[in-house]
Amino acid sequence: MLLAERHQKIVDLVNLRSSIRVSELSEIFSVTDETIRRDLEKLEKENKLRRSHGGAVSIEEKESEVDFSEREITNVLEKKVIAREAVKQVEEGDRIILDASTTAWYMSKILPNIPLTVITNSIKVAIELSKKEKIQVISTGGLLLPKSLSYVGPLAERSLENYHVNKVFLSCKGIDLNSGLSDSNEWQALLKRKMIERSHETILMVDSSKFGSREFSHISSLSDISRIIVDDKLSNDAHAILRDKNINVTSVALMSESAS
Repeated sequence: MLLAERHQKIVDLVNLRSSIRVSELSEIFSVTDETIRRDLEKLEKENKLRRSHGGAVSIEEKESEVDFSEREITNVLEKKVIAREAVKQVEEGDRIILDASTTAWYMSKILPNIPLTVITNSIKVAIELSKKEKIQVISTGGLLLPKSLSYVGPLAERSLENYHVNKVFLSCKGIDLNSGLSDSNEWQALLKRKMIERSHETILMVDSSKFGSREFSHISSLSDISRIIVDDKLSNDAHAILRDKNINVTSVALMSESAS
């Protein structure tokens, strides 16, 4: 196989699968890992893909990224009551992470102006918190996804390695009671996984519609979750399974927001 042909096939594979590991590529093309690494370095310089730890990821815009404006008007009532409950878990002096979910954005809007350190990959969250002078805001930086207005990728992941926080507040696209949390975008999933690793306590903020869904990219198992905040539409069966897994579940009533 000619070098140019191998390079094109590598790009095609990365775009097809969103990401792929060096070991997989070396096996597919029957070349050494070092040869593949040189290929990836050249292709990254040509802006055809982006290298990641142990492999490469696509730079093509994925349909899995939904416009923030669209997410902002989906399940608004549920997100607002969940965000209001999540804010109760924040204490003065905390160091926390907020992801790029719309629930985290709603949370940032109602966080009190008290001494906090907040790390986020969300442009919307950072702008909202910039209005509160007592809150120190740290942005992860990284590759900007224009639809979600969030930073992802190796640079964002590496920036989190410099910190350890008390709590991370995040959401996800799907929750399977056996396999755990998942997301439709692999870059988001990888960054959320890193957020969980860097936090003492993980608080998952999800509306009940996410349960029973299993998306493309795995984030973590349910054993990594300290607390789940969910609306009161979650089934009794799901509550029972989560109790068996020793996961603290806070169920919030939707009427509490509509009446306010």
